[in-house]
Amino acid sequence: MDKPKVGRIRERNSQQIIQAAQEEFVLHGFKGTSMQSIADRAGLPKANIHYYFKNKENLYNAVLEDIIEDWNVVLSDMDENSDPKEVLTNFIRNKMQLSYKKPKASKIFAMEIIQGAPHIKEYISKELRIWVKERVQIMQSWIDQGKMRAVDPMHLIFMIWATTQHYADFNTQILEVMNRREYDDEEIERITEFLTTMILNGLDIQ
Repeated sequence: MDKPKVGRIRERNSQQIIQAAQEEFVLHGFKGTSMQSIADRAGLPKANIHYYFKNKENLYNAVLEDIIEDWNVVLSDMDENSDPKEVLTNFIRNKMQLSYKKPKASKIFAMEIIQGAPHIKEYISKELRIWVKERVQIMQSWIDQGKMRAVDPMHLIFMIWATTQHYADFNTQILEVMNRREYDDEEIERITEFLTTMILNGLDIQ
């Protein structure tokens, strides 16, 4: 079997396991989930799970890394010359789509943080802190160039995280109040437009 094909199979199996793990972790938490239950949900032998992931903590960390990578990728290419309207609009839209299509991922991350981030505290204090600092510096340059209102860029990032993830983490509450069974494309588009308009207007970005 050629190496590219082997690589594709490994990637497919790895993602299949991560998706099954997300389902189990969101239902039972880290402590209540076993490698066997993940294997059962993935439809794979337990030995296969251990082939890709040494233990449950290793798999849980892979799940969290997958979530964070999805969230952060949209801001990976921003710089001082970027258009704030385009960057922030894409950031809000991407985060809302992830809240809509991958709500379990957001809930797993929220549970980890609520518990004091026992598995990713080091990541938050090092890699994420640096990632946020770099984006804050770029946003501050936009402010200095007169591209947007002078606000605290760090809290702007926090606000976008909070408002978009709220629709995943608290979807049961929101849907009950709205008397809906689930979100649909049209509703997510309305929410996205609302958040984008509110945030851009607050920043004097036209």
